[in-house]
Amino acid sequence: MFTTLAEFEAVWTQESGNTRKILGALTDASLSREVSPRDRTLGRMAWHLACAIPEMARMIGLQVSGPEPDSLPPARAAEIFEAYDQASHSLLEQIRAHWTDETLKVEDDLYGERWSRAQTLAVVMVHEIHHRGQMTVLMRQAGLTVPGVYGPAREEWAAYGRPEPPV
Repeated sequence: MFTTLAEFEAVWTQESGNTRKILGALTDASLSREVSPRDRTLGRMAWHLACAIPEMARMIGLQVSGPEPDSLPPARAAEIFEAYDQASHSLLEQIRAHWTDETLKVEDDLYGERWSRAQTLAVVMVHEIHHRGQMTVLMRQAGLTVPGVYGPAREEWAAYGRPEPPV
């Protein structure tokens, strides 16, 4: 849990950068990749990340710019990237402009529970990490190269002068 805005900003900068790596590797053709007809496509999941930031931020009093929660995903990967980028940067701008470290202790009603704003920010981040992991599986199935996030991806080992790890 975050106790200072500086802690959140440091981790958010890293994690949103990781999400940008994943979103930047998407292609327009890959957006339709799905696990099943009952699950989100890769494009819908990516769009969900862009929409979730302003949706959850608005629930805790921040006016974060970004796509509306129920809006349809664009057909172009670059538009999804741009929307995510806008929402991610807007979140930090709003926090810097309107919050102090003490604001992290304020509690709000979210999803039928009382969450501190620090907890809400942690959930925003973990939610994003969760979906990013799902996206990497769909990306592999779509034939995309998955960028390394917490270490090198299979294709990146050569840059370290190492063979790909055994399967």
